[in-house]
Amino acid sequence: QVQLVESGGGLVQAGGSLRLSCAASGRTDSRYAMAWFRQAPGKERDFVAGISWPATNYADSVKGRFTISRDNAKNTVYLQMNTLKPEDTAVYYCAARFRFISTTRYDYDYWGQGTQVTVSS
Repeated sequence: QVQLVESGGGLVQAGGSLRLSCAASGRTDSRYAMAWFRQAPGKERDFVAGISWPATNYADSVKGRFTISRDNAKNTVYLQMNTLKPEDTAVYYCAARFRFISTTRYDYDYWGQGTQVTVSS
């Protein structure tokens, strides 16, 4: 089993920055791909970014603004979010699967509880 706990969400003005963290515990190691998804009210849960060293992958909507990184020693994945826009408002979820990044939510076996990000205009 893998447990994931997100933190770092909050309220920020448009143009601001936030850094999300996802602490992993249990049966997880660097072979696991880690990803961030987000879900706005009434919408699907969409892929944001993923990492499986050395590869990273980003949704087009966040390329150039968000950066995913990983500290294997701390079993923690980060999502640095810059130049935030109101349309980035959503609950952000951390997810894990063995080996390779997938942009499909159904391919992930483990999920965190989510953290709310709200961007005001």
